[in-house]
Amino acid sequence: MKKISVFGLGYVGSVSAACLAQDGHFVIGVDANLTKVEIINSGRSPIIEKDLELLIGHGVKNGGLRATDDARAAVLETDISLICVGTPSNPNGSLDLRFMERVIREIGGILRDKDGYHIIVIRSTVLPGTNENVVIPILEKESGKKAHQGFGVAANPEFLREASAVYDYYHPPKTVIGANKQTDGESIAELYQGIQAPLIQTSLRVAEMVKYADNTFHALKVAFSNEIGNICKALDIDSHELMGIFCQDTKLNLSPYYLKPGFAFGGSCLPKDLRALTYKAKTLDIDVPVLSAILPSNEIQIKNAVQRVLALGKKKIGILGFAFKGGTDDLRESPIVELIEILLGKGYDIKIYDKEVSLAKLFGSNKEFIEMRIPHISELMVEDLHDILQHSEVIVIGNKSEEFAGILGALEEHQHVLDLVRVSEVMKTRAQYEGICWPAKRTP
Repeated sequence: MKKISVFGLGYVGSVSAACLAQDGHFVIGVDANLTKVEIINSGRSPIIEKDLELLIGHGVKNGGLRATDDARAAVLETDISLICVGTPSNPNGSLDLRFMERVIREIGGILRDKDGYHIIVIRSTVLPGTNENVVIPILEKESGKKAHQGFGVAANPEFLREASAVYDYYHPPKTVIGANKQTDGESIAELYQGIQAPLIQTSLRVAEMVKYADNTFHALKVAFSNEIGNICKALDIDSHELMGIFCQDTKLNLSPYYLKPGFAFGGSCLPKDLRALTYKAKTLDIDVPVLSAILPSNEIQIKNAVQRVLALGKKKIGILGFAFKGGTDDLRESPIVELIEILLGKGYDIKIYDKEVSLAKLFGSNKEFIEMRIPHISELMVEDLHDILQHSEVIVIGNKSEEFAGILGALEEHQHVLDLVRVSEVMKTRAQYEGICWPAKRTP
């Protein structure tokens, strides 16, 4: 049994407190609003939520749950504090952290007089860096103690939907705990031992960011679905039937397949079909801002790669992977081709290697594409991978061909790698390594 204080008896706090008490933990809910305190202590719920009042009544009756406005008594009597206060938007879109900072400051002052180790867990939705740059400095200042020594800090974002929050608490898609000290994360993990869901322990910043990735993607899905629906209506198509078929594809449509940050998309299908659909929407006088933003966003990722190469200040560039993805010789609308042409225009000395796009092997449409559209680039292609390694100050990895991960160990300290595809999870290389969308994990 854990002793837990829950700060903020709004939606998330009330559900968390009631469910933790139901699971056999001792819980004290803390809120400055005496009305909420009195409602919970009478065994009722301060919010309308299915099954919540039943759990609160049961917890209060059994002595596992009570509420108070006395933060000091609650912190001194417990070992873990869950922070569930609101983080609303400011007029400019930034987060208003006043309520959270006020609670953290109060807890820090109480910890100054507490001998035992106490863990503060942020359940509130906050941006990456908030725990490290706001929460910990306030706690250290007010308590006179050091993080991970006198107290712990963890991030534990909630994934609760209104009207099904109790169900969601016990059946989450995942439980995420972020902590920079392993034992802090393990202590919080014990709160969820009876819940059958993937339990992920990670860093503070990843845990903070997960909720934003989730909610932004949910919003994107709604906007995407509505724009498809608007086009369907104009074409006399049943959009619900269409999306029902769409959702049956769990190999690509509803899957992690395309959800790996990296370089721009290309190929013969995605760019062409996006252009056709957005053009059709224009002819129907339908505004589709989400769909229309996809290709410009893709172009930004190409420019991002160009800027990263320019920032290195080195002229000899080797490109590994010419086609838009490994295992194919398809060069149509390959973003690597656009990257190469931009660098050539800026005077860079470039060599290209891709065993699937060897001039000796090409025939048909791909051979014609090189000869007619990019003959100047074909002259830069080499047949031997080692020619690239000897030539280049900067190696750009453009697709995930299996042979590319193995060459990292052959590079020297003066060389720089720009990886557009995350060719390997751990980069064993002496070269300077950079991923386009992720920090380096280089192992010399």
